[in-house]
Amino acid sequence: MLRVCRTFKVSKRSRVDLPRAGEQVGSGRRARRLLAEGWCRGMSLEAKDRFLLLYASQCGQAKAIAEEIYEAADGKGFVGDIYCVSQIEQFNLEKEQAPVVIIASTTGSGELPETAKKFAQEVNSKLPAHHYSHIKYAVLALGDSNYYFFANGGKIIDDRLQQLGAKHFYATGYADDSVGLELIVEPWIEGLWDALKEVCQKKEEAVNDDAEKMLDTNDGSRANKLDFKNPDVLAELEVLRLKANVPTVAEDSVILSESMEQNQIVAEPKEYCLMPTWVQSEKPLSETALNIPALPVQYLNVEFQKSTEQVSTQECFSLAPNFTVFQVPVANAICLTREDAVKTALLLELDISKTSMTYEPGDAFSIICPNSRSEVEDLIQRLGLGDKKDHVVEICIRPNNKKKGAHLPEYIPKRSTLQFILTWCLEIRAVPKKAFLRALAEYTSDPCEKRRLQELSSRQGAADYNRYIRDCSICLLDILDALPSCHPPLSLLIEHLPKLQVRSYSAASSANFYPGKLHFVFNIVEFSSSPEQPIARRGVCTGWLVEQVTPMLQSYESEATIGDCLSNGFALPQISIFSRQNSFFHLPTDTAVPIIMVGPGTGIAPFIGFLQHRQKQREENPDSAFGETWLFYGSRHHDRDYLFRNELRHFQNNGTLTQLQVCFSRDLPKDTTEVKPKYVQHLLQLFAQDVTKVLLSDNGHLYVCGCEGPGRQQKVILRIHRKSDNLSNDHNERWQEYG
Repeated sequence: MLRVCRTFKVSKRSRVDLPRAGEQVGSGRRARRLLAEGWCRGMSLEAKDRFLLLYASQCGQAKAIAEEIYEAADGKGFVGDIYCVSQIEQFNLEKEQAPVVIIASTTGSGELPETAKKFAQEVNSKLPAHHYSHIKYAVLALGDSNYYFFANGGKIIDDRLQQLGAKHFYATGYADDSVGLELIVEPWIEGLWDALKEVCQKKEEAVNDDAEKMLDTNDGSRANKLDFKNPDVLAELEVLRLKANVPTVAEDSVILSESMEQNQIVAEPKEYCLMPTWVQSEKPLSETALNIPALPVQYLNVEFQKSTEQVSTQECFSLAPNFTVFQVPVANAICLTREDAVKTALLLELDISKTSMTYEPGDAFSIICPNSRSEVEDLIQRLGLGDKKDHVVEICIRPNNKKKGAHLPEYIPKRSTLQFILTWCLEIRAVPKKAFLRALAEYTSDPCEKRRLQELSSRQGAADYNRYIRDCSICLLDILDALPSCHPPLSLLIEHLPKLQVRSYSAASSANFYPGKLHFVFNIVEFSSSPEQPIARRGVCTGWLVEQVTPMLQSYESEATIGDCLSNGFALPQISIFSRQNSFFHLPTDTAVPIIMVGPGTGIAPFIGFLQHRQKQREENPDSAFGETWLFYGSRHHDRDYLFRNELRHFQNNGTLTQLQVCFSRDLPKDTTEVKPKYVQHLLQLFAQDVTKVLLSDNGHLYVCGCEGPGRQQKVILRIHRKSDNLSNDHNERWQEYG
């Protein structure tokens, strides 16, 4: 079958004379001349190679990058078909002939995003080894190197496509969110166009070769003639058939992305402060000609309407349409740390007894949380919309806009007020991307302020963007406060601010131990707003939760247990949650299997649920065999932030916890000559032989959880393995399961 993966724009002056049905083309040489010279040279064609663009996104990063590629494709001479991998019915890899580009993020313990589950099931089904041998593809994998399974979502897709015979046409990119995704994403996209051009050219040459073979034969028989009555021949040439009544494409309807050269801005001599800040630049950047990206297409219109029919807080259920959302009360709240601890950790108990929600130790759940009330109010006032905060916002697509695939944001319910949108729908704390800064510059009247926004969005200002914007977590409100002449419309915010994401937490309890209850633990995230205005800020969700529970907050007394504290009967306003089961982080079904748990800081939370569950199992099955249970835990200070110390002592006393090894990084040893482990990884090295025995000789399970780089502990585990002697090949294979 002859396939040409190209899209053509036909000018109004083009005239195409094709053979009529039933007419024959003479010799192979004449056929080639007619096809290659008469058809092609006689037409004014603008060829654009097509590619398939797929994304697997959890929080919107992969989707945003895919849309950026999609928008830039036209100006690079390509046309892309873009789909989320969940839209599996919209594309067909089995028949796909064009190059495939995949942008994939990672979630949880190195898992694929929720949106990729259906796609994963499809490609992991029983398919032959060369099922996708016709596919040429490229992968951009997103991740965070603080975690051991870095960019694993993209790696999973990449490995599986390789197993099914697909071939790379461009090297896989691994973008690291811990240092800035754009450091890899931008050069990867820049190199993608040449790689696409090359693979499309090779594919076209292969098609032409096939066409030559089809048209040429070794003799002058009837085989040299193309019979247009033959349906097979018609099918082979259908892709080349351009009828005279094909509607032409208006010249001005083709959007050409502006090149870097077309967006060169030369600086005028200006006076700048000697001390560089994100607001003011310094030489040489202040005097450098800038290459700025193309101005993003604006595609939304916004109108305000007075109405009594407004969206209510109940619409939070529509903010997570793919999950069953429950509204539950916070029954109790306990501060697990002392007032002088570096970080404040809280334990909250949710009452889920009146819901159908179920969970197992190791599962997680998500909270639908709002933005800070005060920040929303500040933003509304700064936008000059104080008199419209309770007005309904009508959002529609601009007529005749030039954005490909323009659509309304699905995460904003209809009939929403301005206050609701900024409170529940948009991530107003998000670090603005360069495209947003570029768009904001167009609404900034002061030349110096506009120039600075252009610098930060330019290629030359990449270092400043990373240092002053990304690393400092500068948000839109910071920019508007610092640049008084910047006055963007609400439509621009809706176009560029991402969806307000839910926040996920591990269950810190067992439903068997606390029926109808769900516990979770978190540190109150606190940071300054910006270097110029060091106003204390709290995390979006943790700050909101603290605000809710402050009136009922209890202290964790030295002799008390969580069970003792959870009895005061306080209640709080309800919060919206939904379950996120984690099939990779559950206790083994065989209780005789030993386990090792590594949980520094709040990483201990799921293991409290494990130990509660194991204690219940021991009580209910006294004659069953139970394997060893190890816990490696660490914090800064024994007296200030040793979480769950009383519960752990209780688990040790009743035999549920076999071995408890703890360390405290900021406590000085009483004996200065004594060297004590400082971090959890040091404890693991100290007990290397025991760890090796439990995991390899006794076929134990290893669990690692921690908010700040659990990969450190896992790398230590691998080093312990490599230093172990006399390990069989079987042991080596099993050990890899832990990596």
